[in-house]
Parts: sequence; structure tokens; C-alpha cells
Amino acid sequence: MCRGLASLPTSCLERAKEFKTRLGILLHKPDLGYKIGSLSRSTKQRYALEEVLGWKESFDRLLRSKSGLAAFHGFLKTEFSEENLEFWLACEEYKKTHSKAKLAAKANRIFEDFVQNEAPKEVNLDHETREATRRNLTIANSACFEEAQAKTHTLMEKDSYPRFLKSAYYRDLTEQATSHRTGKPTHT
Repeated sequence: MCRGLASLPTSCLERAKEFKTRLGILLHKPDLGYKIGSLSRSTKQRYALEEVLGWKESFDRLLRSKSGLAAFHGFLKTEFSEENLEFWLACEEYKKTHSKAKLAAKANRIFEDFVQNEAPKEVNLDHETREATRRNLTIANSACFEEAQAKTHTLMEKDSYPRFLKSAYYRDLTEQATSHRTGKPTHT
């Protein structure tokens, strides 16, 4: 027999809300033009050794490389931490929007998806940055996510990127690229 939500204990409501949030994350499909799915590559993807090694030179070089983005996104997915990269990419796509009418709608969607408290793919931002971004939405322009995007970039550069470079994931990509170059099979 179903009971009304008001009659459920608070802990049940909290668990239900948490379940809904987690389910939302699993079912979330971006529709702002930033196609994260297009970053995903087959595990059989072959990268050039120079390209893979080039990703170590700088985080920005990795971000400028389409295949570097795909590899980094794949790594982040293994850690269940891809939201920062997805937010950064959404901001990059948002900056390319020229229509004032579309700016406001896209800004609100990005905010709802990544910035607001308990967003489906909430990024880790301090309260001040979150509130400044909320205020920026009132005059949605191409720079309204600038501060939040910069903080997310710094967080990835200082945290996720070094982990990526030290990971077995990156090491495997390097080994595959090396063996592809030399024609020797990889040991997996």
C-alpha cells in the first residue's frame, strides 16, 4: 500500500532524494551542443606516440587535442569524476553562442546541470563562486561562467591531470602507441 510522501520519515525522503539525484546523473544526456559522447573512443583507438607524449607537456595541450580530450574523458569516467571536464567543455561551447536569446537558455541549463547545489553533475565550487555565477545569469553573456570555469580548469590541472599522467590508463595508451609505432604487440 502506497503512503503519501508527507507521511514518510525524513530519512526515507532524504534517501529518495539522493537516489533521484544519482539516477539523474546516470540518465543525464547533455543537449547543449557539447557532445561528450562524441569524445568517447573505442578502446581499440590508436594514438600516435608523439601525440600521447605531447599530452604530458601541458594540461592545455591535452585540452586542445581532440583525442587527448577523449582519452582524458575516458580516464575521468573510470574515476566517476567526468563532470569537471564536461562543465569546462559546456562553457567552451557556450562562449561560441552568438544569439542573445540562446545565451540565456543555455546559461540556465548549464547552471542547472553543473553549478546549482545538488545539480545532476554538480562541480566542486566554493559558495562565493557559485553565488557569483548565479548573479551572472541575470545578464547572461559569454563571460558569465568565466570564474567558475577557471576554477574548474585549475582543479583539473592540479588534481585530475597529474593523476591521469600517473595512471595505468595513460601508461597503457603510451604502451599501445609505442607498440603501434614499432609494430610489436602490446602485453595486456
